[in-house]
Amino acid sequence: MKKSSQLQIMASKEEKALSPKAAYSQNSLQVIPIILILMLVSSASTATAGQEAEALLNWKASLDNNKSLSLLPSWIGNSTCNWEGISCNNFGSIAQINLTSSGLRGTLHAFGFSSFPSLMSLNLSHNTIFGTIPLEIGFLKSLRTLDLTGNNINGSIPHEVGMLGNLTFLSLHDNKLSGNFPIEICMLSLLSVLDVGINNLTGSIPEEIGNLSSLTFLALGGNNFSGSIPSTIGNLTRLKVLYLMANQLSGSIPPEVGKLKFITNLGLVDNKLNGSLPSEMNNFTFLKQLWLSNNNFSGSIPQGICIGGVLEMFTAHNNQFTGLMPGSLRNCTSLVRLRLERNQLTANIAHEFGIYPKLTYVDLSYNRFYGELSENWGQCQNLQSLRLSNNRISGGVPRFEGSMQLHVLVLSSNNLTGTIPIELGGLTLMFNLNLGDNKLSGSVPVEIGMLTNLQHLNLAANDFSGPIPKQLDRCRELLNLNLSRNRFGGSIPPEMSSIDSLQVLDLSQNSLMSEITPQLGNFMKLEALNLSHNELSGSIPSTFDNMLSLTVVDMSYNHLEGPLPNNKAFHEASALAFANNTGLCGNATGLNVCPSETRGEKKSSKSVIFIVLLVLGILFFAFVVTGILCVVYYPREAQLNEDRFAVWSYDGRLQYEDIIEATEEFNSKYCVGVGGNASVYKAELPTGRIVAVKKLHMLQDRGVANLKAFESEVRALTEIRHRNILKLYGFCSHPQHPLLLYDFVEGGSLENILTDENHAVKFGWIERVNVVKDVANALSYMHNDCSPPIVHRDISSKNILLDLEYGAYVSDFGTAKLLNLETSNWTSFAGTFGYSAPELAYTMEVNEKCDVYSFGVVALEVIMGKHPGDLLSYFLSLSSTSTPEPIQLNDVLDKSLPPPGNHVVNKVITVANLAFACLRTNPQSRPTMQQITRELLF
Repeated sequence: MKKSSQLQIMASKEEKALSPKAAYSQNSLQVIPIILILMLVSSASTATAGQEAEALLNWKASLDNNKSLSLLPSWIGNSTCNWEGISCNNFGSIAQINLTSSGLRGTLHAFGFSSFPSLMSLNLSHNTIFGTIPLEIGFLKSLRTLDLTGNNINGSIPHEVGMLGNLTFLSLHDNKLSGNFPIEICMLSLLSVLDVGINNLTGSIPEEIGNLSSLTFLALGGNNFSGSIPSTIGNLTRLKVLYLMANQLSGSIPPEVGKLKFITNLGLVDNKLNGSLPSEMNNFTFLKQLWLSNNNFSGSIPQGICIGGVLEMFTAHNNQFTGLMPGSLRNCTSLVRLRLERNQLTANIAHEFGIYPKLTYVDLSYNRFYGELSENWGQCQNLQSLRLSNNRISGGVPRFEGSMQLHVLVLSSNNLTGTIPIELGGLTLMFNLNLGDNKLSGSVPVEIGMLTNLQHLNLAANDFSGPIPKQLDRCRELLNLNLSRNRFGGSIPPEMSSIDSLQVLDLSQNSLMSEITPQLGNFMKLEALNLSHNELSGSIPSTFDNMLSLTVVDMSYNHLEGPLPNNKAFHEASALAFANNTGLCGNATGLNVCPSETRGEKKSSKSVIFIVLLVLGILFFAFVVTGILCVVYYPREAQLNEDRFAVWSYDGRLQYEDIIEATEEFNSKYCVGVGGNASVYKAELPTGRIVAVKKLHMLQDRGVANLKAFESEVRALTEIRHRNILKLYGFCSHPQHPLLLYDFVEGGSLENILTDENHAVKFGWIERVNVVKDVANALSYMHNDCSPPIVHRDISSKNILLDLEYGAYVSDFGTAKLLNLETSNWTSFAGTFGYSAPELAYTMEVNEKCDVYSFGVVALEVIMGKHPGDLLSYFLSLSSTSTPEPIQLNDVLDKSLPPPGNHVVNKVITVANLAFACLRTNPQSRPTMQQITRELLF
């Protein structure tokens, strides 16, 4: 019986022992002190309420974001109980403050913690609180809940948090806290939830953590904790969730972890843990989610890992596990996600797996599984991704008739035989089908054309024969088509030219005959083309001249003859790309120069056109030089003729009055952007073309500098043409009104889209990856395909424009520099702080690696949704020889979007890895933009 109940019973007995009169008299005496107490409490509450109101108003005044002040309009007067986010107890004192996701920006230093003696819950999560946690937080003796999740709080966790003896919930998740984990927190015996994940905490996990016997949720992941997992973790017998992922923990898992009988979620990924898993893990009967990947675990996986039959997610990839599959997994029908790739597991795949009605994702690649694939996989009705590559699997390809949700099927690098079942054509959601490097044969079924969502098709290194199915033209979303190393015959179907999205086409090492169909020149987005080792004859069609995106080409070992297309990819390819042909000629290395009559009158007419264009180009360049000289040396004389002057454009000459009329004399209502050096206006020309007019600010103290920027931009943009570089439509070199005319891009800058909440949530992962690819392609073109190479020097999110379909265009070439490869390229600083390479702090020598660094910043900004300031500081803190610690992808992804789905997550990972490589302190260790574009050929 509880003590309070016992006291009530005793009091009742005493009352019964008194006479009625005595009892009445005693009760009367008790009324007076009770009234006095209530009066005192009421008076004290009034005083406290006044202090609380004053403290909150002082804190509100300290916030430095005007938006946050507008979100608290009810915070006036002294009636705090009616204020937004405030709840009071029965005595009128503040008991709860809940301002989660309120847009607050400021510090906690003016909060006045001592003014809230009755406060039981403080929730300021998901705001922009910065600075440190004040030591005065220890005054909140009544506090039970403290939630500061998702802010920018830095410094160490104050030891005074250990004074909050009533605390049951503590979350400091996703901040910038550093230092060691305070042992004082381990004295909070009532604590049920402790989350300090995603910070910069260091040191070891204290053994005293085992004192928190009331814990049900413990999250220490996403920090830099080192050392071993303390065995005292086994004392937390009520624990349901334990997250230790993304740290530097080493050693083995202590067997005491088996005492966690109620554990449902265990996360240990991305550490340096090793050894075998303790057999005590067979006792986890409530286990739902187990993450062990990216460690150095060895030995076998415990057989009873799904003994409770509720396991949903199990990831153990990138370890050194050996032996058989856990027997309990065969009947683990609760499984939703299973990742065991890149281990050394051995089992007959026909016997070890059953039917999993909830399963959506499976990756067993890079193991030693053998046997034949069961039709059971086709009965996993929710299966979206199945990856079994690089094993020893034999037999045929299952029909997968029941797996209508299947998006990804990767069975490459096995020993599969037989033909492709026509039933695969029914998997209409499929976007990645990889059956490469097997022993499949026969013809490719025409039903493959039913996969209209297909983006990646790899049938390479098999024994397929017959013609390439023309029905592939229905796969309008294809980005990568690899049919190499087979026995395909006949001609290349002209119908394939309708796949206008194609970026990589590899038909090499087949038996293709006849001439190359001219329709292949319609692949306007094609970046890599390999037709080598076939029986192709005739000339390479002149339609290939128009394939401006092409960067890699291989036509070797055919029977081709005649001139090469007038295309940069062909002109700059190595001699090996054209080896062993009948009679190819052209200006490429290793080829004979073509006779002038090779193309007859057509060739002659092209020569005339070339000469005319050359003359016009010389005149055009002379005009630019003359205009610049006039700007520098004859400004006063030029002013006398400023009433009428021409704008040179690629469509002829425009009058300056046309621009004046279109913008109503540069009326602010047409202004779409203002920068430090220029204003940009939207104008509709008399021809109907919409252009962006960039008008340079000719301030007295910056006039010469701005004219140099104008000259650089004209020089750069008149010499380059690329689909991802903003097109210069025209320019005017008048000294007082220098103008640049561009094609107008409707979507605005990348910076604006990322910072606008409404736009950012619509800016999905596929679109973001494609933007990164577009920027990489543009820079690769500037660095490798321009002579001399061009370095942009100011790659940032504000200088990347997006159209309405999220196509990206690099703009603002005012700081661009044409590199002289035979001399040094020292210059003054140019660029945007936060994007500029660190070496520019001590050297002003410009090279392509400066742009590579800036590209890395932008790529991270795209996937993070914000500028990666702290990550840059982390990389800069590394020495040239130190190795960056692994960073958990989920910790950097933009939280405004749902996590990337199976069809794009690998692409996002590739972008992140490339971005990190670009941020290396040593410029020489950064990849080139050409290497980056090749890695982005998904």
